[in-house]
Amino acid sequence: MRSYNPDLTPPWKKPKAVPEVPAETDLVVEEVGTGFCGAVIRCEKTAEGPTVTLEDRFGKHRVFPMVPGGFLLEGRVVTLVRPSAVAAPRSPARTASGSLAVPGARARVARAGRIYVEGRHDAELVEKVWGDDLRIEGVVVEYLEGIDDLPAIVSEFAPGPDARLGVLVDHLVPGTKESRIAASVSSEHALVVGHPYIDIWEAVKPSSVGITAWPRIPHGQDWKTGICHALGWPPNTGAAWQHILSKVHTYKDLEPALLGRVEELIDFVTAP
Repeated sequence: MRSYNPDLTPPWKKPKAVPEVPAETDLVVEEVGTGFCGAVIRCEKTAEGPTVTLEDRFGKHRVFPMVPGGFLLEGRVVTLVRPSAVAAPRSPARTASGSLAVPGARARVARAGRIYVEGRHDAELVEKVWGDDLRIEGVVVEYLEGIDDLPAIVSEFAPGPDARLGVLVDHLVPGTKESRIAASVSSEHALVVGHPYIDIWEAVKPSSVGITAWPRIPHGQDWKTGICHALGWPPNTGAAWQHILSKVHTYKDLEPALLGRVEELIDFVTAP
């Protein structure tokens, strides 16, 4: 007679099945062993087994084996599997900045704190990539029309613990006028950071615009006009900028030196 050995393990002690999730392009996951977080850019079949390549928000690539329970998706352990040839469309898991998307979230009432950028193009670029994040955080971005009047603007704003001020400056390098102005207004509640590019145009990756590199414009020439001439574009800087902006879809289209500075300002302004 066959013996019967019932499983007396309580249900709460039984290991839960790990769900399988297709590794679709742009799915954002975290690798359990290293903590590396990034978006799926491709899956490959190798002799050792399937692998997935992730790209983090700074453009760094890492390749990981698709082992059972090897990834976290929104905090849940999952097993990535190669997607089927025809996959159903799915909603983006992340905003353009790489942050976790919050579908249906309402904009927060604006904080007293602000982020200032130098010009309209800077503001439009920040809005396109970080707009969803800024609305959820209640952060307003304004532009200065240049940095010369920054001391007076900061004085009038009167930054404080509940009204922090962040400023993004173009071409902030040591020994320049911009660096001296930045130093004069920085304080516990006012943070001025900058990127190394002559203009915000250069913060867009050349590959995203379809060029090999941004041209070098001789000193003394109008930089934007020189760029249009060097690239064979019509001498209309407004139209040129709209063309550049149309090529920006996510943080992946921007240089890391800009990404880090904007994230730093958002963290500073929204800190408790």
